[in-house]
Amino acid sequence: MDRLRRLWRGDIPLPEAFWNWAVLGGILVNVFTSLLFFALFSQDWPTLALIVGYGLSIPYNIFATVSVWRSANRFDGDSRWADLAKGATVVVMILLSLT
Repeated sequence: MDRLRRLWRGDIPLPEAFWNWAVLGGILVNVFTSLLFFALFSQDWPTLALIVGYGLSIPYNIFATVSVWRSANRFDGDSRWADLAKGATVVVMILLSLT
């Protein structure tokens, strides 16, 4: 739990926050919730499918985006990398949230 608090505060290094939590975590969470969505929808449970499909993935996407943004604000390296990580995370999480 401490790791998640540190991530939320932006205390995790930007490369780790971006690659591990936004990219890898985002793909895993969104693929998993999409599969659950389709499985539940195919069983004629559309309300539960929506809750599971979006109610789990969107909060994660927001969490990951805010965490990367905060880590990028503390990044000591070239500011272009921080700006690129912010922009890429926002775009990818929006796309993942819509699918």
